Amino acid sequence: MSSVGETTKSTGRTRHWPRALGRSSEIRILAVALILCAYFETANHDFLLTSASLENLSQFIAPVAIIACGEIMLMIGGEIDLSAGMVFAFAPFVMHFAHEAGAPTWIALLAGVAAAAVVGIVNGVVTVYLRIPSFVTTLGTLFFVNGFTLTISRGTPVSPPGDANFASFMGGWGYSEIIWTFAIATVMHVLLRHTRWGLHTIASGANPLGASEAGIHVKRLKLGNFILAAVLAGFTGILEGFRITSIDPQAGGNQIMFLAVAAAVIGGTPLAGGSGTIIGGLIGAAVLGILNDGFTLIGINAFTFNMILGAAILAAMIFNIHVVRLARKGEL
Repeated sequence: MSSVGETTKSTGRTRHWPRALGRSSEIRILAVALILCAYFETANHDFLLTSASLENLSQFIAPVAIIACGEIMLMIGGEIDLSAGMVFAFAPFVMHFAHEAGAPTWIALLAGVAAAAVVGIVNGVVTVYLRIPSFVTTLGTLFFVNGFTLTISRGTPVSPPGDANFASFMGGWGYSEIIWTFAIATVMHVLLRHTRWGLHTIASGANPLGASEAGIHVKRLKLGNFILAAVLAGFTGILEGFRITSIDPQAGGNQIMFLAVAAAVIGGTPLAGGSGTIIGGLIGAAVLGILNDGFTLIGINAFTFNMILGAAILAAMIFNIHVVRLARKGEL
């Protein structure tokens, strides 16, 4: 009897391990981040032990992580925003021109964020109410916003508002942006996991028809998440403008958008929707930052970084898909 009981317990543990592993994407990616830190610190002792290196690392992670928060909300609902990188460059220029027109700095900043929200509204309305796939919609706004930004800026960088105290608060201090990142990620985590909006977003991504029949306003959720993603992208561009003391019409672009999507995917958010976490996206952005900074310190060029990034995205997607399948089998 005891032998049978031990076998049953052992089998139970065996059946439950895939389920536990399937629910710990943050732990898996955190383990990867720690291993990478250990490797790069061993390869170059300046990786973590100098203030300059930590500051560079934080400045790479911050913008990717903030934009990833918005992309995660969209991806959980089965959508995506390809225009985020262009909104990143567009919003700071609206802020600049509003300030040049006589608006106080904080009003100018709100104008930039509002302009980003308008792009989000367009993305949401066209996708949700005109039933155009978000990939196509946001690809169109990507080119439009980029062209509009280049037109109003004449392709020339400008300076952010010159209020020194305000600039320091927004991003002028070396670690300001990472502090904003943690604050925004905390709010977004609470929104996703502990509010009706977030829980309904997950439900609508997992089963849109069932969620709609249950009384969830799926269209309203998607529209709101498009606006949220655009606002976060625009606000990130403003933070970056204050950090580098320059607003460049070519800043951000597709590179930062794809890095944000990569951070979300590496952090466990599937493109098919229905699941995902803000914490996972934050750790995913940290992994990308660690890779970028570590490769730079040990002398590996950017081309190799892109190869590793592509491989990491594929590996993360394959791993997550198969772990979820094992978890579902374990629940049977």
